[in-house]
Amino acid sequence: MGHALCICSRGTVTIDHKRYLFIHKLGEGGFSFVDLVEGLHDGQFYALKRILCHEQQDREEAQREADMHRLFHHPNILHLVAYCLRERGTKHEAWLLLPFFKRGTLWNEIEKLKDKGNFLTEEQIIQLLLGICRGLEAIHTKGYAHRDLKPTNILLGDEGQPVLMDLGSMNQACIRVEGSRQALALQDWAAQRCTISYRAPELFSVQSHCVIDERTDVWSLGCVLYAMMFGEGPYDMVFQKGDSVALAVQNQLSIPQSPRHSLALRQLLTSMMTVDPQQRPHIPLLLSQLEVLQPSARDEHTTHI
Repeated sequence: MGHALCICSRGTVTIDHKRYLFIHKLGEGGFSFVDLVEGLHDGQFYALKRILCHEQQDREEAQREADMHRLFHHPNILHLVAYCLRERGTKHEAWLLLPFFKRGTLWNEIEKLKDKGNFLTEEQIIQLLLGICRGLEAIHTKGYAHRDLKPTNILLGDEGQPVLMDLGSMNQACIRVEGSRQALALQDWAAQRCTISYRAPELFSVQSHCVIDERTDVWSLGCVLYAMMFGEGPYDMVFQKGDSVALAVQNQLSIPQSPRHSLALRQLLTSMMTVDPQQRPHIPLLLSQLEVLQPSARDEHTTHI
């Protein structure tokens, strides 16, 4: 996409010879900011993610995030419009220009419903799960894992279709751990890059000789499913109360009873939340199970997400 970027006038930037007008700030994290900008060439809105890079490693990680986006052309994975690196004295900013989703994230939708005393219907949950699983399947097929799947990292399109975002924590799907030093390094990496209340049990205490695979995403998907069913993640309150999430995830999850959910959906959740990763299903099996659930769900509701 090139590296040309300049501030042309107050409130506008140029990326790849196209001008964008700053509208307002959308949000910020520890070392990144997201702004809403408008393309002056097409009138479309975009999200401009700016990552502060203090050292070479930061620049390499930002470049890698951009490269991960470019790997995929899939309706359930966020695509990259443009990428560039901007120098600011001795420091740099990496800029990722991304599509803007006015509906926000899945978490926004869950909270909006919860404020009204409502929840997603089972049909809506199944449709969302299908889209999320298709996105994950595309990532896993290329030999990667997302590693930070959560409701705030799932955008919703105009028709309610889920789109996976924030690919900065992606790494190779299958990691062979051979020795305590490598195990500790992976554990430290996970502590920094994988959100604690959605992190798989095997990443809290990495064994000296083991294989970590893409099924860490299946555990996180189970946490997302639980949040869609009950309005909060299964370990959100554990974390908020200051209790040990690392300890809590070692025990089989207790799923609250609710007349809103079928036995089949509850069984699906139980399989995703299997503590032993070797007993946890892969995404293709979950997809086939969801496709079986889909027709009966369609008969019950006709509401779009």
